[in-house]
Amino acid sequence: MPYEYSIPVLSYLLGSIPFGFLLMKFSQGKDIRSFGSGNIGATNVFRKSRLTGILTLLLDGGKGYLAVVIAGWLGDDSSWPAIAAVAAIAGHIFPVWLKFKGGKGVATGCGAFLALCPPAVGTTLVLFVLVLVLTRYISVASITATALFPVWAYLYGYRAPVLLWGAIGALLIIAKHHQNIRRLVSGTENKFTMGLKSG
Repeated sequence: MPYEYSIPVLSYLLGSIPFGFLLMKFSQGKDIRSFGSGNIGATNVFRKSRLTGILTLLLDGGKGYLAVVIAGWLGDDSSWPAIAAVAAIAGHIFPVWLKFKGGKGVATGCGAFLALCPPAVGTTLVLFVLVLVLTRYISVASITATALFPVWAYLYGYRAPVLLWGAIGALLIIAKHHQNIRRLVSGTENKFTMGLKSG
């Protein structure tokens, strides 16, 4: 049906809601982009406020999840929810409201693919925690878990659309970590702590 073609646009717009930016503006009157890494995602918000960072994480994940659910309602083809997942990730990374400079898409991708393939995301989260505990680098945990997500989806038997769009979403998220990768190579990446000095 024609309205199916609105799914990528709706998913992008939903994904582009900059919750971290908005929550910091409303709660503290500050622009999160001027603090820490300058990122609008949950990790950088957590540096400033633990509670706001956790809320940002939940809302960013929620918008990805909702985008996939809405796509399932509107689309007759099983590919649409997977397309919606990537569109929501792209919206978070390149939000039209902030001149296309957004977050890294990890939380939004997690929520989106949780709606698509819960077992694969569950395994990915376990891997994320394990790598974080071992290295104390959120960036390493995020990149490793994201890179292996399509592998878990394949092993759990998900169909080609999920594997294809899952791989595209993973590439977007990893590419957005290019600055972290440079800092890791140079040895200047900060490690995560439970204080307000997360890495």
